[in-house]
Amino acid sequence: MAYYKGEGVPQDYAQAAKWFQKAAPQGHVVAQYTLGALYFMGKGVPQDYAKARLWYEKAAAQGNDMAQLKLGTLYEEGHGVPQDYVMARQWWEKAAAQGNANAQSALGMLYGAGQGVPRDYVKSRQWSEQAAAQGNADAQYALGVLYGKGYGVPQDDVRASMWLNIAAAHLTGDLQKSAEKYRDTVALSMTPAQIAEAQRLASQCQARQFKGC
Repeated sequence: MAYYKGEGVPQDYAQAAKWFQKAAPQGHVVAQYTLGALYFMGKGVPQDYAKARLWYEKAAAQGNDMAQLKLGTLYEEGHGVPQDYVMARQWWEKAAAQGNANAQSALGMLYGAGQGVPRDYVKSRQWSEQAAAQGNADAQYALGVLYGKGYGVPQDDVRASMWLNIAAAHLTGDLQKSAEKYRDTVALSMTPAQIAEAQRLASQCQARQFKGC
């Protein structure tokens, strides 16, 4: 792990991979997960999605939620395996049940898009709420869209704007711009008092660390 993180030694992914390759076959779950990540990224070893999947599977079988999350992503994107949203959902459900916010957010997206499952905006909202409460900005953005459109919840511009304000404060790049653009679009149908209330709720929610929002 020292070579992987550069703690006390120069960072060296090739050396890290060698040590993880010794520990992973012995059932060391962190070594298995990290070796999968190295093959996925192509750091210290040639990029190889099939090998990434094999090591992720070993770690996931021991209950490692990060490996379960990554396996779901491999199936979603079709890296090293045929694209399969049903398999993606199954792995994400395992990670989400352990409280993995990224997996919960991903499930919210799947249900919202109807990929691998019947489209279900209520379940999309439920999974997004669990992830948003842990500070997942993607899920917070998704909730803003759901409230703005009235999908799975009563349409509510104030709550839509609240979640979009929160998401825009934590996202970066194109997603941040997209959240800001949709927030500004929602604001066109809001009164100044409603906009102020949405901003107040956003500040309150962040002060509560996203709990009870």
